[in-house]
Amino acid sequence: MAGTDEREETLVRQTSSRSRANLLRWQIGQSTFGVPQAAAPIAFALLAFPLTGTAESGAGMVLAMTVAQVIAAVPVSRLGRRFNAVHYLRALIAVRTAALAGVTVLAALGAPFGSLVVAVVLAGAVNGAAYGYQRLLLNHLVEPGRLPRALGVAATLNEVTFALSPVLASVLGAFSPVWAMAAITALGLGPLLLMPAVPEARGPLRDGAPRSRQRLSPTVLLWLFCATASGGAVATVEVGAVSFAVAFGLAPGWAFLFAIALCGGSVAGGIWVSVRNRRPPTGTVAAFLAATTAGSWLLVLGGHLVLTLGGAVVIGFFLPALGTFYSLALDDLAPPHRRAEMFAMLRTATSLGVIVVSGLLAVLGLRATIVGTFVLLATALVLVTTLAVVSRERRRGEAPTG
Repeated sequence: MAGTDEREETLVRQTSSRSRANLLRWQIGQSTFGVPQAAAPIAFALLAFPLTGTAESGAGMVLAMTVAQVIAAVPVSRLGRRFNAVHYLRALIAVRTAALAGVTVLAALGAPFGSLVVAVVLAGAVNGAAYGYQRLLLNHLVEPGRLPRALGVAATLNEVTFALSPVLASVLGAFSPVWAMAAITALGLGPLLLMPAVPEARGPLRDGAPRSRQRLSPTVLLWLFCATASGGAVATVEVGAVSFAVAFGLAPGWAFLFAIALCGGSVAGGIWVSVRNRRPPTGTVAAFLAATTAGSWLLVLGGHLVLTLGGAVVIGFFLPALGTFYSLALDDLAPPHRRAEMFAMLRTATSLGVIVVSGLLAVLGLRATIVGTFVLLATALVLVTTLAVVSRERRRGEAPTG
């Protein structure tokens, strides 16, 4: 009996150790997954400049990649329903890597600018679905009670990635834009190499899951809208960093102040979510949105650099908590065969926020962008507060009396 107990205890320890190792591999793969997208604005600008004579062409490449991601995220996600999620994720990452490698080779050969745009469109077309399957696989590696912590750690590492990747692109690009792009492409291979095998993550359609294309419920649409508003708030600081610096009479190079404030707040927020390891109720989410809206209001007030930096810190701090909640909420609301698709939609919603902000900034300027972001957040706050009140009243009505 003692020998049996020792063997069982050893097996439990080995399983626990393997589980921790698999989660670590997922976390590292998740952080490297975002490197190409985080470095793209600088890397693409450096590649485009010799070909077109203007760095702004790089922004056009970023826009093309983002729009392709928004359009293709759901269709490409649905294509993977019949396959093991790990195998499909690896295939998507392989396609993205090949497309980015094509960008690198075409730039090295001095190919026409249009050919680079075609290659980045292909990379963007699989990016949203790849994110959806990456997030889906976390469900197979972590117990439900540990998901908030795992997502909090992922959010923290993601912010580190988005802080360091542009620096890497700038440093390597100073020597060779082509080699900078090659390094970024190689780092983006992380999920393909690190994702552990998950045999149980088989395609649900093989098990006879319905091919239904049900409409999204109002609650799902609400959280997707909130993700768009949150993504827009973050993009206002990130995309508008140079505009903020100029508005305060600083040199454009001081734009890093605003990015650091946002990133610092987000890293702190991610650590807080990880330590807390709780899923917040709807009322608490409304409070998080209220705080984010208040941070956006500080940007609207402007007038002083400290106020704007403080607003950026507040927006960044609550970003991981909100992002974690959106992910968990959609996880609950989605049928099993649509989870990857739903997570891809979440990524798409965030990208839509970036597109909206970029368009407002380009057409109407910084002030209109700040006000537009504030209106989006305020609308999301009203909707979520209403949902929280209705849910509370419904629970009271269903509670047993006497």
